[in-house]
Amino acid sequence: MTAETREVRVRLAPSPTGFFHMGTARTAIFNWLFARQHGGSFILRIEDTDRERSRREFEDSITHGLRWLGLEWDEGPDGNHGKEKGKYGPYRQSERVEIYEKSLERLLREGRAYYCYCTKEELEAERQGLLAEGLPPRYSGHCREQKTPPHGKSPQVIRFRMPEGIVEVKDLIRGTVSFDMNLIGDIVIAKDTHTPLYNFAVAVDDEEMKISHVIRGEDHLSNTPKQIVIQRALGFLEPVYAHLPLILSGARAKLSKRDMETSLLDYKARGYLPEAMVNFLALLGWHPTDNKEVFTQDELLAKFNLKRVQKSGAVWSGEKLDWVNGEHIKSLKPKELVKRIREFAKEEKRTVADSASFEKIATLEQGRLARLADFFDLADFFFSLPEYEAGLLAWQNDTPEKTQHTLEESLSILRAIPQKKFLRDTIEHALGELIAREGRGSVLWPLRAALSGKKASPDPLDIMEILGHDETTRRISSAIEKLK
Repeated sequence: MTAETREVRVRLAPSPTGFFHMGTARTAIFNWLFARQHGGSFILRIEDTDRERSRREFEDSITHGLRWLGLEWDEGPDGNHGKEKGKYGPYRQSERVEIYEKSLERLLREGRAYYCYCTKEELEAERQGLLAEGLPPRYSGHCREQKTPPHGKSPQVIRFRMPEGIVEVKDLIRGTVSFDMNLIGDIVIAKDTHTPLYNFAVAVDDEEMKISHVIRGEDHLSNTPKQIVIQRALGFLEPVYAHLPLILSGARAKLSKRDMETSLLDYKARGYLPEAMVNFLALLGWHPTDNKEVFTQDELLAKFNLKRVQKSGAVWSGEKLDWVNGEHIKSLKPKELVKRIREFAKEEKRTVADSASFEKIATLEQGRLARLADFFDLADFFFSLPEYEAGLLAWQNDTPEKTQHTLEESLSILRAIPQKKFLRDTIEHALGELIAREGRGSVLWPLRAALSGKKASPDPLDIMEILGHDETTRRISSAIEKLK
């Protein structure tokens, strides 16, 4: 059996040393899509070997973020009081020490690993000596043949006896990538038999959890040959590898994991839709065969293909994210839009005024929303008119006197419309003669400013219908007073 013929099992294996960031989210999406396309399993494994920096709140942000994106995992911690699902657990590396001990002891017994007694000071001196000669720093293998501890010394770490030669990584995205293991040296795989380090733990876990495909970021490519030689030493089946391009900032620098702007849940708090985030992140490195850029989850499942993932870095664009999110907001049906806005307001402790016309307001503003959070700035005037300067009321070169006169005529016309007939079409018809005489801008601009207190707003005719007869005439009256 080969990894290619095994049941598809992929894993997301984040380290809980920081909040769930965009790079991990993109990796999760690619793994989830691949698993679902092939009828396989998507496993969540928490790689918390860095015990000093790993925190449960960071793990919680990972599980919360995955569920918000709609990426439910088949095995792993379920984010609920420490419970797990799946038969290959535990799924936290900190709880798998006994499993690692067996493989470490086997490597030591077979001479494929050994205790290193070199102190930090000795290793640093060796490193500086190599650098002074213009050579790449690598461990000399000083303790390779050390059968008994040197006098007065105790083991510092466990090293893997690195085989010589070339290791070829057959990558689904990058093709064959070759590594000269002679340049790497004997790597440290554990501090002791109870404390494995990353490359060793990953190699064991991927075997024990029957992982068939490892889909992860390009920054892990250099770790892959190290994991492969450990797998071979233990007689493990090698997974198929696919290394995704880095996500780059606009300055083409790698997005930092510790940069809070890259935290997924920060974007949730700013009003981005989960389906839009999945859509946008899927396009960071992958491109469909056509020019389509807005996808539902089902459409991504139908079109996604690892063969169309690029090798070069994918550039992050906040403008593109806003556009994609805006397109997804536009696609929401009115009742769903209202539901999303109210849920967002509740989670972010925003105030949403009760209004019988709330659905109309939301629908009217829908086309202007890049994020749900925008609603509260764009639509606030429906609920409470903001302060504004009288100068805002004048259209282009119109004088204050002309603006006042036009508003007074508009007010007289609007007051004559019965409350029950105060609808957009009726209002537009009633104002038609005044607009024809004075010009559309001279009539509607002062009305826009008087009703919204803003330079940009929806059509004032729509605003009037939503505000109703009494509130519309009250606001216009107040505007006239400003001009006196």
